[in-house]
Amino acid sequence: MKNTTTNFLMTFAIAVSFALIPFTGSAQNSNSSTGEMKASGSEVKKAGTSAGRNVKHGRIVRGGKHFGKHIGRAGKHFGKGTKKAVKKAVS
Repeated sequence: MKNTTTNFLMTFAIAVSFALIPFTGSAQNSNSSTGEMKASGSEVKKAGTSAGRNVKHGRIVRGGKHFGKHIGRAGKHFGKGTKKAVKKAVS
């Protein structure tokens, strides 16, 4: 049971990390829409790393909690970037 859950969480974290690799990078300009998108990618990287590290040490629930927090912050950055891009395009 523990092995199955661990494998599932690791696979999920890796899949999300690889799916969002194009967004990774250092966010030099976080005031622009692209800066927010880059910040989103770095949060996803942190999510996968922290979840993987916690699951490796057998702390599955803690890993899931940290993963969710980082993914939430990534969504917040992505939403801010989208809002800025749309405002710029419309005006």
